[in-house]
Amino acid sequence: MSHYLSGPRRWAGFLRVIPALLLSALLASCQSPREALQQLADANDRQLQILPGQPFPLAMLAPQGTAKTTRLRVYLEGDGHAWATATQPSQDPSPHSLLVARLAIDDPTPNAYLARPCQFVMAPACEPDLWTDRRFSQEVVTSLSQALDQLKQRYGNREFELVGYSGGAALALLLAAQREDVTQVQTLAGNLSPRLWAQLKGLAPLGGSLDPLDYRDQLAAIPQRHLVGDADDVIPTSLANAYPVRLHPYACSQVVLSPAADHQQGWEAFWKTWRDKPLNCESNRPQTRTDSPSAK
Repeated sequence: MSHYLSGPRRWAGFLRVIPALLLSALLASCQSPREALQQLADANDRQLQILPGQPFPLAMLAPQGTAKTTRLRVYLEGDGHAWATATQPSQDPSPHSLLVARLAIDDPTPNAYLARPCQFVMAPACEPDLWTDRRFSQEVVTSLSQALDQLKQRYGNREFELVGYSGGAALALLLAAQREDVTQVQTLAGNLSPRLWAQLKGLAPLGGSLDPLDYRDQLAAIPQRHLVGDADDVIPTSLANAYPVRLHPYACSQVVLSPAADHQQGWEAFWKTWRDKPLNCESNRPQTRTDSPSAK
């Protein structure tokens, strides 16, 4: 008899657990982006800090350790949750995916993760234009540049390598063009030219935004590598191919294609393979590579 009742008893125990599981799932779904970023930082011994700035304080994952470094790698977040629907801007542009923060955490190179204005921390000056049409405006670039100045004062580095994901790529290039201490730029699924991107997607231009290709002379001298996903339907590969041609025929600009990556998936292994490979600028001509054994 006891054997016969064991099945129903097990089911009864399982049914008692279901409410707890549902509550746990509900709490996880209600977790704010700021809480998720804090949890990720805590789990990996990184400090989530808010860099003071006017008018936009910025969220940052600080570098590990206190050792001085000549060059600090800074990961710049993408556009985040800019739109609630196809026509309605979101009220909070904080990214729902922590891909860029995870890439920074998994990178042993001294690095910091830097969010965009109004991501994870709102300020009175935050308004939807700042994460829609004006997402690449001078005020956004200036805010990030001021944050880089603070990092330099804190950690004593003389140079920066900027890593920009999606829309963060355009900002990495704009910062490199406007500063004299950015010695290398790498991008992932990058919007390298918002103007060309809007044309390729059949969209209206982003009013109030800057475009890296308006700084051709400054950017042509900066080594840069652009990793693109062949399955990316947000940033077409044709943009990455068009950018170095328009930049300068002798710029040190390398495009690397991954057949397995789309806009959000497949980046961890792809980035780990390429992030520390030196850029070969001897020929000073645009290079196109494919992520295959023969290309590594």
